[in-house]
Amino acid sequence: MKYFRLRQALFGVVVLFLVFSHTATSAQIDTGRNKLLAYMLSKQLPAMHFSDKQIDNTLAAAAFDLYLKQLDFQKRFLLTGDVAELSQLSTVLDDNLKRGEVIAPRIGYGILSARIDQVEVIIRELFKEGFDPNRAELLETDPDKLAYCRDLGALRERWRKMLKSQVNSRFLTLKEDNPDSKSDETLWKEAREKVEKRNKNLINRIRQETLQDHYDRYFNAVARAFDPHTNYMPPANKEDFDIHMRGSLEGIGALLREEDGYIKVVRIIPGSASFREGRLSAEDIILSVAQGGDEPVEITDMRLRDAVRLIRGPKGSEVRLTVKKPDSSRDVISIIRDVVQIEETFVKSTLLTDKKGDKVGYVLVPSFYRDFEKTRNGSGARNSTDDTRQAILDLKKKGIRGLILDLRNNGGGSLMDAVDIAGLFVDYGPMVQVKNSYGTKKVLTDDDRDIVYSGPLLVLVNQFSASASEIVAAALQDYGRAVIVGGAHTHGKGTVQTIVDLSENIPLLHLRKYDDLGALKVTIQKFYRVNGGSTQYKGVEPDIVLPSLFANLESGEQYLDYSLPWDRVEAVEIRPVEESGVNFQELKSRSGKRVKEDQALLVIGEEAAKAAARREKTRTSLKITDMEEKRADAKQARKKIGAHYRKFRDEGGDDGTMEHMELNGTAPGDDKWVDEVNEDPYIDEAMRVIGDMAL
Repeated sequence: MKYFRLRQALFGVVVLFLVFSHTATSAQIDTGRNKLLAYMLSKQLPAMHFSDKQIDNTLAAAAFDLYLKQLDFQKRFLLTGDVAELSQLSTVLDDNLKRGEVIAPRIGYGILSARIDQVEVIIRELFKEGFDPNRAELLETDPDKLAYCRDLGALRERWRKMLKSQVNSRFLTLKEDNPDSKSDETLWKEAREKVEKRNKNLINRIRQETLQDHYDRYFNAVARAFDPHTNYMPPANKEDFDIHMRGSLEGIGALLREEDGYIKVVRIIPGSASFREGRLSAEDIILSVAQGGDEPVEITDMRLRDAVRLIRGPKGSEVRLTVKKPDSSRDVISIIRDVVQIEETFVKSTLLTDKKGDKVGYVLVPSFYRDFEKTRNGSGARNSTDDTRQAILDLKKKGIRGLILDLRNNGGGSLMDAVDIAGLFVDYGPMVQVKNSYGTKKVLTDDDRDIVYSGPLLVLVNQFSASASEIVAAALQDYGRAVIVGGAHTHGKGTVQTIVDLSENIPLLHLRKYDDLGALKVTIQKFYRVNGGSTQYKGVEPDIVLPSLFANLESGEQYLDYSLPWDRVEAVEIRPVEESGVNFQELKSRSGKRVKEDQALLVIGEEAAKAAARREKTRTSLKITDMEEKRADAKQARKKIGAHYRKFRDEGGDDGTMEHMELNGTAPGDDKWVDEVNEDPYIDEAMRVIGDMAL
């Protein structure tokens, strides 16, 4: 039935395209493109999605809810009247989509643009008036507890409090950085100037959002109404998705950030094209970008993602950067783009030694990556399975007595690699069940009889371990092959997505009229453990639960809008690992006793409880003395945690500003991660559990 509906959808697209092709002029071509996209989404999403949801009033209400949130999530611009006007569109959203009509983005764009103009005036006036830092008042920081402002007067008052909070906070930061060198009067003046400039840049960045950006986010809201992992990806987003999956891109190899309207170089990736050329350096400001011998394009005040698209390019092509050096001199640097390996996405390993002198292997798997394009082309493709296997083999040569597999913060990736990596530790057998919307189940099996490592195995997870990570943890837990250690639960993403290139589903004639249509990421299947339970929503519950700094965060599938529910199917027969003498209950008991005496984990537990209490108090005082006291408490808490947990130690470095490489990612650092591993209380306890297992 779904196949028939999908064929109808594609046929309807062709018919609708013929109508559009006769009515769209060159000036209306974007309108025609967006009409086509709306119609394609209305047909393909119901036909393909696992849930069997339809484009009806219920889905329209969900899509509008998501659209409104992305339009003004913090409720800083829209008034109640604006929301009421837009809400009238929610009742016809489903019918409009079916007809290929897209109304809300244009109206929302117009309303928001007008409010931005008004807010810009409000901000300017408020800075002229100034703020009283000693006035006792409260600011609600949780957008869910805020109503939209009823009029401009209320909006002005909301902005006054927000700006006061920012100025007070910046003053306290400047005071910490300049304890004796500047007077309070000078610091207050600097704080106001910096916050005013930051908000001016904010308004400028929002203004740079195009009407097409609004259309794209609207289409994404429609897709996300089916579930959180179904998305519309415009062409640029699809490119970034591919980069993250394969762990490499073609470009110059520089970490960039936007700062005061300029694009600044933060770091050069070792071994990259920029590194080999040698002249581009951290702190350089990129003023313009030219493709080979073409005229340069000025990128000052350009959005970072737009500047990045100019800088990124295919291997072997030339890009010329006009840069301003820290000494104000200018230079034109020619760089031949090359493949940049994003090392932080790849498997890493190191040898640990416990207090008894015993060796324990540690393997970090940040993601389940695979370059599918190279795999299809038959060329050498780096993948997480081969890298994990090699890391384990290297560690085995060093005589390890146990192995820690770290899947914390691993958001998933290639399903193939999840099955294969779990199979590295099990003889053979089913690893995960996959069910589609027809109810058809498929069991994915590891058929490789080779066990790469058979010794004591521990898997570290947290609430940011998702999807493929949960498959590996669940399979090893169901086989009794590993002890799972972490927070109360993992993320709970138990769904499978496929990428649909929308440009491939339309007639070739259309490709001559419209740009790339982007892609749909659609949920088409659901994961189930071999024991029958879904990993969706609930996630994986560890065998040993440790205190978590992030326990108070609402992070996980159960907190996401319109996530799919948990359910179960029939279990499949497996052959658990033969009895090894490991008593899971005894391991849990021993660990629990240690946690009560471990200073690091005790501090983490205490601070997590305090954070949970603070989280409930979303109304914060704007009185400068109260803010100073709160900041001191937070600094003290971080200091306490940092004394035992290197990752939270304040040792300077990056200022926390948003960073971009030529994708929305990060650059590889040095061997600082090894130091973090050696001073990680969770890894310390994992080593002790490994010691218990080896007894």
